[in-house]
Amino acid sequence: MLSKVLLVGQAPGDKEPKLGRPFAWTAGRTLFRWFEESCGIDEASFRSSIYMAAVCRCFPGKKASGGDRVPSRDEIANCAVWLQAEFDLLKPELVIPVGKLAIEQFVPCPSLVEVVGRRLRVRYAGHTTDLIPLPHPSGASPWPRMEPGKTLLRRALGLISAHPAIDAGGGGR
Repeated sequence: MLSKVLLVGQAPGDKEPKLGRPFAWTAGRTLFRWFEESCGIDEASFRSSIYMAAVCRCFPGKKASGGDRVPSRDEIANCAVWLQAEFDLLKPELVIPVGKLAIEQFVPCPSLVEVVGRRLRVRYAGHTTDLIPLPHPSGASPWPRMEPGKTLLRRALGLISAHPAIDAGGGGR
C-alpha cells in the first residue's frame, strides 16, 4: 500500500547515509518522540507507514562554524524533480513539512509562528493536499521548547493525529 502521508525534511545529515534511513540521529529521536507522545505512533510504525522524503537528497556539508549547511537554491532546484515525482506517485492526502526550508517548498514562511499549528490546503505538482507544518526537531533550535513554539507544536501534532490520512493506513492507530 502506498502511504497517504508524506513527511518532507530539509536534507539528510551526515549520519543518515551511513545508517541508511532518514531522521536517523538526534533530530529523528526528537521527531519520533513527538509522534509517539501525541499520535501514538512509535518509530517502527511511523517508518513502515509514512513515506519520508527530503527537499535535497544529498548531505549539503557542514558550515565553517559547525552544524549542517542549508542547501543552496541551486541544490534545491536540482533535487525538485524527485519530490515532484514522489508527489505524482503517492498523491498524498497529508504532507508534513519539517522545518522552514521544507515548509517554504509549499507555502511562504515568513516565520514559523505564522504556519506551525495550522492545517493548510495547498496545491503542489498538480495535486491538492493538506499541509500541516512542523518546526525542525534539531536540538540547535530552541523554538519547539519555548512559547509560542511549544503550544503551536502541540496544536500541529494534534491536527496530524486527527487527520483522516493517519487513520486510513497512513500511520498510527
